[in-house]
Amino acid sequence: MKISGAEILMECLLEQDATVVFGYPGGTILNVYDALVKYKDRVHHYLTAHEQGAAHAADGYARSTGKVGVAFSTSGPGATNLTTGVATAYMDSSPVVFISCNVAENLIGKDSFQEVDSTGVMLPITKCNFQVTDVNKLADTVRKAFAIARSGRPGPVFIDILKNVTAEMAEYEYIPRSKHKEAGALKALFDRNMVDFHIPKVDEEDIDKLIDMIGESEKPMLICGGGVVRARAHKEFNQFANLIDAPTAITVMGGGGISGTNPHVTGMIGMHGSQASNIACNECDLLIAVGCRFSDRVALDPDSFANQAKIVHIDIDRSEINKNVQTDHHIVGDAKEVLRMLNERLTQQNHPEWKKFVFSHPTETVYEDGGDTLNPKQLCSTIAKVLPEDTILATDVGQHQMWSIQHFHFSYPGQLITSGGFGTMGFGLGAAIGAKVGNPDKMVILSTGDGSFRMNCNELATVQAYGIPLIIFVFNNGTLGMVRQWQNLIYKKNFSETTLDRAPDFVKLAEAYGLRGYRVNNQKDLEAAIEDAIASKTGCVIDCLLDMDEMVRPMVGGGSHITDFMRI
Repeated sequence: MKISGAEILMECLLEQDATVVFGYPGGTILNVYDALVKYKDRVHHYLTAHEQGAAHAADGYARSTGKVGVAFSTSGPGATNLTTGVATAYMDSSPVVFISCNVAENLIGKDSFQEVDSTGVMLPITKCNFQVTDVNKLADTVRKAFAIARSGRPGPVFIDILKNVTAEMAEYEYIPRSKHKEAGALKALFDRNMVDFHIPKVDEEDIDKLIDMIGESEKPMLICGGGVVRARAHKEFNQFANLIDAPTAITVMGGGGISGTNPHVTGMIGMHGSQASNIACNECDLLIAVGCRFSDRVALDPDSFANQAKIVHIDIDRSEINKNVQTDHHIVGDAKEVLRMLNERLTQQNHPEWKKFVFSHPTETVYEDGGDTLNPKQLCSTIAKVLPEDTILATDVGQHQMWSIQHFHFSYPGQLITSGGFGTMGFGLGAAIGAKVGNPDKMVILSTGDGSFRMNCNELATVQAYGIPLIIFVFNNGTLGMVRQWQNLIYKKNFSETTLDRAPDFVKLAEAYGLRGYRVNNQKDLEAAIEDAIASKTGCVIDCLLDMDEMVRPMVGGGSHITDFMRI
């Protein structure tokens, strides 16, 4: 059948089962939004307050569901407003297809109104990007984009469609996703293993070698990274940790890759890792990291990082191997498949003395009572006590993020949604919206700081407009807490431009958007506020007062040895 480019785009979204889109219209994408009216019963569009909010919402939807997220924007400032969200998805390997429309072909390169080289801007922060100048190539381009986004190591893909292409007519044939491998240009994509599309076949000899190394180890340790979560390999990883009987640390992105209540879990590792995790890393004789990048927040000093141990790295992306930390052995492959093969060959190991030593050190920080204010442990414990165990938690970036990851226990992939690689303040509210849209039957909450929340609180309009029952916990200490902590410990208490003694009143802000607002400073009032918020079945903001000088503990300074804990 012959239909417009805008309709072809809609049909291709349906081929991909991409029935949820977050976006913001504008001049160059108007043909697409016009076609959206015809498809509104099949493609559900959520109008956000800002394109960055749409990007984060599509990302949160993808992380929480395992599906590919989709975001729309117009050209120029619309496309550039997406970039923070695109980079966030790229750094955390989240599969999102971002679709923008540019000015018409006769206006390209003429500094036309709202024209920008969108594909040039997006090039360093996407797995792949396309500019569509021929309506006859639009369908295959969209199919390629989705295939690339979800393949291998997932990640964002950007499509820039010229406005005239969305208006032009072309023949379209429905091709179910199951048949895309044999379809035209996509066959070439599969055959040539382009742009990280191919999932490498696991080498059996590499598996056998690791089995031997495990058998020889007396003090093994595991690190659960974000790759376990992306591969939805949590069941296999839990089985592996139990079989090898090893202390297991979790990276920021690894939350949900192993159950937080698994008795082998030592907590987070790295800059704000637990003493148990960091000391185990320094004392083990075999360190096996699965889906972990060994970033500078984990391997703070790469030269001394676990240098007494044999290091094994399992990752789907060969480029990550030996990038930050030199390994003694590595296995390139999908985490789910690698772990399945290991579990089939591995016999039950037992390391009681080694575990006794590791767990003689704290896995969580102990806090004094908060007095007139809450402390982080009280806040997190009360939230966990009242809410269902399968509650999805989105976070922004800062102290509240670290406290949340330290003190909540995640049991499945997509339960923790946080910006780990890019560290994007303002990520959380959009991401929580996307997570709730993708998981309507689950409770979704946002942990945010007063600094982060100010950045994208305009998305409260989206929460209100669509009746999204999010509960937002503002860890309000009146400061840019993580920056102040560094100033306190490293910059001689020179608190330059970090005090947030300014508007808004978060309770009144919530009410201005037609939502409920609460202010609490103790556990009893917090518990009552949460129960009332749940009963209200509407969006709620709970302003939780914390002490300005409360710190994330423990802490190891950047570039330091992993056990060189600062005195706080």
